[in-house]
Amino acid sequence: MATHRIIVIDDSRVIRMRVKDMLPAGNFEVLEAKDGLEGFNLIRSASPNLIMLDFLLPKMSGWDVYQEIQKDPLLQAIPLVLMSGRKEEVTEKLQEPFKGFAFVEKPFEKKQLIEAIKEAMKKASDRPAAANTLTGAGETNLGKEVAQLRLEVNQMEGEITSLKKQISQLIGFIKQKLK
Repeated sequence: MATHRIIVIDDSRVIRMRVKDMLPAGNFEVLEAKDGLEGFNLIRSASPNLIMLDFLLPKMSGWDVYQEIQKDPLLQAIPLVLMSGRKEEVTEKLQEPFKGFAFVEKPFEKKQLIEAIKEAMKKASDRPAAANTLTGAGETNLGKEVAQLRLEVNQMEGEITSLKKQISQLIGFIKQKLK
């Protein structure tokens, strides 16, 4: 059973598969998103242990996803590896040394990927825990539970919206048949 959930957000299927293949088998559940919007929705609903984010994405850029993550203390606590084949576009918006996330330049090898993941984990653990900012330093476990519940609520809200749409379609269909 997978012990870590990783979200890989990249418009290149090759990169998503490459990351998946480079991770040790059995320890990771890898969820994939092909654009920034899909990726951000997945981040909010899937409670990942790590986010791997391409900087240049369709629908919602990696920069926009990064900014949305920074707005939420719960999401900020998730280790982040930013990926790009054009480092200069990243450094245009975010100055080096990078704080709060690791950077890996594409194309990368397995060793570089593993080092970036370790760096992201270390940087995330060096930040004040999101739970501490929400509940006070002594209540970390309670804060984690609150964070988990908030993520579950966000996921349920999405499911409720989808169900409402389906019910509306069903009612329309029934009304049509009754005519």
